[in-house]
Amino acid sequence: MGRRANGEGSVFPYKDSWAGYVWVTTPEGTKTRKWVYGKTREETHEKWLKLHEQASKGPVPTKHPMVAAYLTRWLAEVIEPNREPTTYVAYEPLVRLYIIPGLGKKRLDKLTVRDVQTWLNKLVTLCTCCDQKKDHRRPEGKRKCCALGKCCKSYPSRSTIAGIRRVLRSALGNAVREELISKNVAALATLPSASKTKKKRKRSVWGVDEARKFLEHLRAVDDPLYAAYALILVIGLRRGEVLGLVWDGVDLGGEQLWISHQLNRVGGRLLHRETTKTDDSTNSLPLPGLCVTALKHRQRTQEDARKAAEEKWKDSDLVFTTRNGTPVEPRNFNRAFEAHCRKAGLPVIRVHDTRHTCASLLAALDVHPRVAMRILRHSQISMTMDVYTQIPSPETRKALDRLNRSLGDPSES
Repeated sequence: MGRRANGEGSVFPYKDSWAGYVWVTTPEGTKTRKWVYGKTREETHEKWLKLHEQASKGPVPTKHPMVAAYLTRWLAEVIEPNREPTTYVAYEPLVRLYIIPGLGKKRLDKLTVRDVQTWLNKLVTLCTCCDQKKDHRRPEGKRKCCALGKCCKSYPSRSTIAGIRRVLRSALGNAVREELISKNVAALATLPSASKTKKKRKRSVWGVDEARKFLEHLRAVDDPLYAAYALILVIGLRRGEVLGLVWDGVDLGGEQLWISHQLNRVGGRLLHRETTKTDDSTNSLPLPGLCVTALKHRQRTQEDARKAAEEKWKDSDLVFTTRNGTPVEPRNFNRAFEAHCRKAGLPVIRVHDTRHTCASLLAALDVHPRVAMRILRHSQISMTMDVYTQIPSPETRKALDRLNRSLGDPSES
């Protein structure tokens, strides 16, 4: 066998190979032995030296979970209790549908940059319908593609792949902080090039005249949520922001509002929660005249609904409610928007896509560029002026002015 060299320490023959151990401190603070093995003394000695160096720098984990087990614990113990509910709902399906099937069987400490890079490259060519058996879950008579052997080539987009990598990077960053691994291999991997990923489908957006036609249709049918659609189109509020708006955050006299709450359905629960306190969320937004008159009209409409509902009315400070005072279901708001698009004879777009029309409408409403800059959250006035060079026709301006006047209180006329 031969004598061991000086300083070699606890390296010795073991069965038909060699073994060695180093006393280490675990992340939990306990002292224990950690073993290394090799076919030759030189191989084992080299592993022993690396382990000895690692132990001298700090805690060394002796138990390594699989990636799937670690991610499941990370979601349950780190993300769900400490982050917004929407964050957990966004992360969980990406972990369950993409990361665990692709990397879950790897041991956490053995996961390499090459493993992650190979997996990311494969995602580009992975039909999610085939992989997740989406078509197979449809009733037999309604199957139309992958279950019938006709692959629909539903590849994930570049933004989806970037989101998946971002979630894995966040999870492995937490593993580094917990001293389970020494480096974040997801942060070192490269996203597939844009030429190899699925191009994001261009969505149609409305111009000023289409937005005006939509608002005119809502006024003609006297929709009780007219003001909500006006706020989405004119000042670019998101669905959750407009449905979560409270009267306490609206100053009609000062013609401004504050976005302090959001209303969203998260994991089957309807949550009315405060927004994160940032400079953008605490600053007020100016209200153009059309929005001020629309909100005044909304006050009258809500008061009429309160009187009609009598004891069925549910008190809250929400600006937009159902006829009984309860919060508006976000999905119902989407369905109503799409139905109004069709009835108005307009292209059906997503509620979120209306934000793209906001700047053009502000120009058509003669809103001062400095005020529009605050509404659009532009950092430079030049960005706002790029939009204001697209001047709407005089007929469009006159139509919007008529629409604004149509909301006035008859008693004020």
